[in-house]
Amino acid sequence: MHTFSNHPIGLLPVEQNFDPSKPSIRDFFAGRDIFITGGTGFMGKVLIEKLLRSCSELNNIFILIREKKQKTIDERVKEIQQLPLFEKLRKEAPDVLNKMVPVHGDVSLLGLGLSESDVDRMHNVSVIFHVAASVRFDDPLKTAILLNTRGTRELVRFSEKLTNLRVLMHVSSTYSNPDRYVIDEEVYPAYANWRDTIRIAETFDEETLDVLAPKYMGFLPNTYVFTKSLAEQIVNEHKDRLPMILFRPSIVISSMKDPIPGWMDNFNGPVGLLVGCGIGLCRTMYCDPNNIADFTPVDVCIKAMIVAAWKRGTEPLYSTSTDLPIYNCCISNLRNSTMSQIVELGRSLSDEIPLDRCIWAPGGGITQVRLYNLIRVLLYHILPAIFIDGIFRLMGQKPFLAKLQRKIYTANVALEYFILNNWDFKNSNFIELASEIKPEDNKDFYYRDFIEFDVTLYFRNCILGARRYLLKEKDENIPKALAHLKRMKLLDKVCKTIIVASFLYIILIQFDLLGIILYLFSYRPFYALDLDCK
Repeated sequence: MHTFSNHPIGLLPVEQNFDPSKPSIRDFFAGRDIFITGGTGFMGKVLIEKLLRSCSELNNIFILIREKKQKTIDERVKEIQQLPLFEKLRKEAPDVLNKMVPVHGDVSLLGLGLSESDVDRMHNVSVIFHVAASVRFDDPLKTAILLNTRGTRELVRFSEKLTNLRVLMHVSSTYSNPDRYVIDEEVYPAYANWRDTIRIAETFDEETLDVLAPKYMGFLPNTYVFTKSLAEQIVNEHKDRLPMILFRPSIVISSMKDPIPGWMDNFNGPVGLLVGCGIGLCRTMYCDPNNIADFTPVDVCIKAMIVAAWKRGTEPLYSTSTDLPIYNCCISNLRNSTMSQIVELGRSLSDEIPLDRCIWAPGGGITQVRLYNLIRVLLYHILPAIFIDGIFRLMGQKPFLAKLQRKIYTANVALEYFILNNWDFKNSNFIELASEIKPEDNKDFYYRDFIEFDVTLYFRNCILGARRYLLKEKDENIPKALAHLKRMKLLDKVCKTIIVASFLYIILIQFDLLGIILYLFSYRPFYALDLDCK
């Protein structure tokens, strides 16, 4: 098994480069109105919780929310507040939750869908975190442009009306320029004109744009990275007029420890791979086993975002420098894990922390041979799913495995470009930012402790977090899950034995291959027979 070292690739000096004349992070945010888009998403929820808990003297956090599934924006905020993520706040400072102010709107609409009354009540907003984005790789081009690109333009237009604005942070992605394999903390040339692109999306229908998409995007792998790269151009063009920050996280996954270890609300990244393997659904993957899985714990990312906002907000609003602060929030050059290491670790952890919903014994692996992967998909994913769905139908239950395997296959195809390539992300600004944190803020906001953190323990917490928060499984059920896993392993061995025995029976008996082999081994030349006769 591949083991993880508890020693980082490169130890960083613990330097201090803070300015004693600056206010603390808590003091900077005190009394401020903050506006967050994407507050109902994974990063947005963790950002809101951290600001409320560590900067509790802030005035209000306005959260852009749209009604969804017949739930009002107030009901959606109440739902968020009941998550395990907010448990510490509910116990220690429940009144602070009243500072979450829902605002009806939609990033994909002109003017963000804001009413005049909402615009008026947000006139004192001084810090904006633009986190909203469609992270789906298979979104139609029109949808992705209107949300990721035009939505950024609309936020900038709203920001230009705010007289007290000190910080506008745009959250992008380290993968927004995927055709470059060395990504520095700078803005790269545009793939298209963002103004023309928005105009095209507003003019043409979805079907027409989907036909033109491969050519228009310059054959970038998906609409997500294309539209996020265009949004970066908008940010760069407004850096002289607004106090902008460009923040690029890599793959953001479970929390390391703050506020709780292993918090996660989606199956993205390595966590989805570990869960899929642990349940027994994922048994093959087409990728380079030595590919680096560039992931960042969400609490590390959120702390760095808040520190970056504080740094920009305590600097002159318009300085002589025209440089746009850019941070590549990634850790792979300091602590990395390969795909094969994660898979091997997942196998080890599945024996220690099995999942209640395990439908087969965990197994399988990674291959770089596309044809071999397709054969394994057919044998290990599709055929068993059809067989088990057939059993469900006979039992009067709703089948779901074939549909789920189709989604898994589609997701793997969408990820192929990223799991077959490696990127070198430069992150000197991100690393040096931590040295500017004042000593009184280190307890709440220092984020470079990921360098010393035990990676095996981190992924163990990821699996526990997936059990608790994604699959809603209880820790006290682990002994039962272990017993169930043993049965699944036994069943797996029995089935494999039956398959091998059946194969040998058909080949050796039915086709008389055994007789042919015995004949060949018992064959003697004719001259030997003649000698015996004499």
